[in-house]
Amino acid sequence: MKQVLLVTGASRGIGAATAVLAAAQGFSVAVNYTAQAAAADDVVSCIRAAGGEAIAIQADVAQEEQVLAMFETIDTKLGRLTALVNNAGVVDVAARVDEMSVARLKRMFDINVLGSFICAREAIRRMSTRHGGTGGAIVNVSSAASRLGSPGQYVDYAAAKGAIDVFTTGLAKEVAAEGIRVNAVRPGLIETDIHASGGIPDRVKQLEHLVPMQRGGSADEVAQAICWLLSPGASYTTMSLLDVSGGR
Repeated sequence: MKQVLLVTGASRGIGAATAVLAAAQGFSVAVNYTAQAAAADDVVSCIRAAGGEAIAIQADVAQEEQVLAMFETIDTKLGRLTALVNNAGVVDVAARVDEMSVARLKRMFDINVLGSFICAREAIRRMSTRHGGTGGAIVNVSSAASRLGSPGQYVDYAAAKGAIDVFTTGLAKEVAAEGIRVNAVRPGLIETDIHASGGIPDRVKQLEHLVPMQRGGSADEVAQAICWLLSPGASYTTMSLLDVSGGR
């Protein structure tokens, strides 16, 4: 059976690494992006050059109508979805809670939490045996911040990822008997440009001394964990929160 995967926020970082690795493992991949069309096209080109199948689809996961259009495109161009990686997410500039605006908080939760719910809803409607599907797998990208709290920098981001942890637990129980496995990875300090978007481009170097392994991780190391959770090798694994954090 054809394996069709959607990776949200797949134009860079963990999402891009996951898309490329999953394609190498046999998935046909929908590479979602919000604004970076050229970067998404580069990911698709990389996959196709290696003999895989991929398409790039623009959609803001916080906008329901855009998500619905994205899933319709996948239905038409790739076929019925069998896997989802909820990777799209944002941080903001480092700030204390008493400095955060409501606009910032709404953006944080709309993209990081609401977007994951909407995408999971549409995936379940295609994968669940209750809806005529054959099952599948969902991997949510959380963060070690959900355990650490990120005080003085990103408490809002940490809280949003805490919501993803709870979402993973509840959803896994809800659809386990319908052939869908739901897990999450919780990356720690990973070398991606999300840190620059938060105003601290050298954040990994600043904090790597706090990691027992004494280094930051790579996007590919997180992608390896995600793709294992998507694979038949994880067939009895659901409701798991897998830390990919170097021991931190």
